[in-house]
Amino acid sequence: MARLEEYRRKRRFDHTPEPSSPKAVPQLEGTFVVQKHAARRLHYDFRLAIDGVLKSWAVPKGPSLNPADKRMAVQTEDHPMSYADFEGNIPAGNYGAGTVMVWERGRFRVEGQRGAQEQLEHGEIKFRLAGEKLSGGFVLVRTKRGEKRPEWLMIKHHDEAVDPAWNIDEHDGSVLTGRILDEIARELPPKREPTPLQPGELEGARKAAMPASVSPMLAR
Repeated sequence: MARLEEYRRKRRFDHTPEPSSPKAVPQLEGTFVVQKHAARRLHYDFRLAIDGVLKSWAVPKGPSLNPADKRMAVQTEDHPMSYADFEGNIPAGNYGAGTVMVWERGRFRVEGQRGAQEQLEHGEIKFRLAGEKLSGGFVLVRTKRGEKRPEWLMIKHHDEAVDPAWNIDEHDGSVLTGRILDEIARELPPKREPTPLQPGELEGARKAAMPASVSPMLAR
């Protein structure tokens, strides 16, 4: 996949545990992930699964639920869908060396008449997130600076999910394993199981026809 050429060019897959597979993962379409990355500088990688790849932005201060926080988001190379659940250590000497945590993940839907790719091309994409830590409406707006690496602003919309006292450090920990960065770096065992993103991931789930009618549960 041509869109992943830059991703593959920057990595030596015989030296890094990062996924090399360019295959699309259809069930991840419409999902988002935020990875906390202790590289040379600590930052958060925000990714939206769009058209078979993870569109990616490096957000130095991380996403915020406070609309007053206009977070800089530097667009980076597209990542493969399989990167969405990557958590571990990128060895020293490799691109992006450091510890990676899956800080947040969930579902998103684009708002407006235009599709996600068209909105990206126009430099403004509006969407709603439904995750464990982040929810509600957001917008990514491209600025005129940073032609080599386009710079955007990530801004929370005013809605029911607003938190004026938002402090990202109070929401630490992996949504996959419950570990913090130090525990991931030391390769300690997981503390929790990941929350399913799809109905099919639930234990015992099976496909069934939509019922012709639904009877509400009556009060008693």
